[in-house]
Amino acid sequence: MKRPLTTLPVAVAFALIVGLACMTSAHRAQAITTPEILQSSMSTQCLDYQVIGICAWLYCSAWGCTVRTSIRVKHYIPELVVSAYENTGDNPWTEIAMLSPPTGDALGGGSARESLAQQHSNTHFKNVDAIGHPSELFYRFASGFGWFCESNSQPLMPYFISTLDALAWRSGVPEMAYPEALTPGMREMGSVGDLWSPIYPRSGFVSQTHDYKVAATAAQRAADVVTRSGQPHVYQPLIARDSESNGIWGPDPVKEGDAETHEWQELAPNMRMSCSTFPDGGENDQLQDPGDYAWALWRPYRCCKKRGQELLYFTGE
Repeated sequence: MKRPLTTLPVAVAFALIVGLACMTSAHRAQAITTPEILQSSMSTQCLDYQVIGICAWLYCSAWGCTVRTSIRVKHYIPELVVSAYENTGDNPWTEIAMLSPPTGDALGGGSARESLAQQHSNTHFKNVDAIGHPSELFYRFASGFGWFCESNSQPLMPYFISTLDALAWRSGVPEMAYPEALTPGMREMGSVGDLWSPIYPRSGFVSQTHDYKVAATAAQRAADVVTRSGQPHVYQPLIARDSESNGIWGPDPVKEGDAETHEWQELAPNMRMSCSTFPDGGENDQLQDPGDYAWALWRPYRCCKKRGQELLYFTGE
């Protein structure tokens, strides 16, 4: 769906954010800034723009009814920036770090590490923030391909901040008693021989020795929460736009390893201009210990221009 590409509130918000960047922790070498995130959204591989069919609309007026057609397209949209980081208040997205200071029961971060190698008791903790992607530049980029879709994601909206969800994110209550948490092989990220971690309980504690896998698991858990409604967490749901009568087909909630629901683009510590699902190979060259990481969450949409009062049929996947 077409949308106004420049609005005063968004422009003002971007100006304020860039200004705030000068007052934040510039000494953090691995931080990422809003202008860099905007630039990262101009990725043809992540966009994956495709014309997949047509839509046929019944258009009626005082002079009779006709059938009008429009192309049906599919592409991904960056909806969230999801950061997983070690210490409370150290979100690697420079301008957003101030949103998650230590508060209440969320006073710090870190991990419990084994004192002896044979104990195998590494438990790492990550704070996670899921913030609306500053996607204005992306929509300018997508418009160059022709008709494009848009999502409900609001730029810079805090959808999930783990310090505000301290009870569930730091205790695993009540999800530690869910069947998904108690049943081996159910809702797990990775595969036999390369199992990263179970998705449940969706908390910040991950039993894993590899810091990148810890951060990726925490980010996946947060996305799993945010893209669903009615979860036992403190968050703002981000439900995909889905209205066939208006020519919009949104994705299902995020499911680990399923590219039909999402893909990830690494933003920090090293930016990539490509997207994939976890496991993504990032563990081979993106290890920090302890580390702060950020990804853009891209989700696939299908849409066509509405050219009548009723959608008669559509073609394509």
